[in-house]
Amino acid sequence: MNRRRFALSLAGAGAAVSSPWPALAQGTPVEGRDYVRLAQPIPMAATGKVEVVEFFGYWCPHCNAFEAPLDSWVRRLPADVLFRRAPVAFSAPQEPYARIYFALEAMGLLDTMHRKVFTAVHVQRQRLEKDDEILAFVSANGVNGAKFMETYKGFTVASKFRQARQLADAYKIDGVPTLGIHGRYFTSPSLVGGPEQALKVVDQLIQRTRPG
Repeated sequence: MNRRRFALSLAGAGAAVSSPWPALAQGTPVEGRDYVRLAQPIPMAATGKVEVVEFFGYWCPHCNAFEAPLDSWVRRLPADVLFRRAPVAFSAPQEPYARIYFALEAMGLLDTMHRKVFTAVHVQRQRLEKDDEILAFVSANGVNGAKFMETYKGFTVASKFRQARQLADAYKIDGVPTLGIHGRYFTSPSLVGGPEQALKVVDQLIQRTRPG
């Protein structure tokens, strides 16, 4: 979803989107059409791995649609590719969704709860912006509500939230879902023509980024 549409209400975000992706791009990925090269590369740690970051928002309907193909792709990644997510908030009402992600991560609950947050927002049409809404949601899903809210409001989540915002700024992210590749490039389903096409572009950019 482009930044221009970030004012979309969550009620509207849960509605069906008939044509979320533009026309399919074909052939070898073309810079400026299928991906963007960062003018200022982001320094990366020398881990021997290629890092891929998904910038997303639980509030975003296109991120929800992207989740299934992305999950299948992540399961097939080779050992030298490090994948991680960075939740993005472009407005105050979106910030709680990013903090929910980091609280779940800190508590080791992403495997069981990540998709449930998407389902709550886009299928059940729940808002998760206020403390009582968040507490009711996590408690209904078997999470210790008091511990979750303590984590949600704690230093670790606040620090992770700041770091994610800084990373999104460094990548010049203006829409989600977007995939950043090792501090050098980014692409997205909306840029290249769809989820599967975006992941194919990422595969090729990973190949270009590998040392040697």
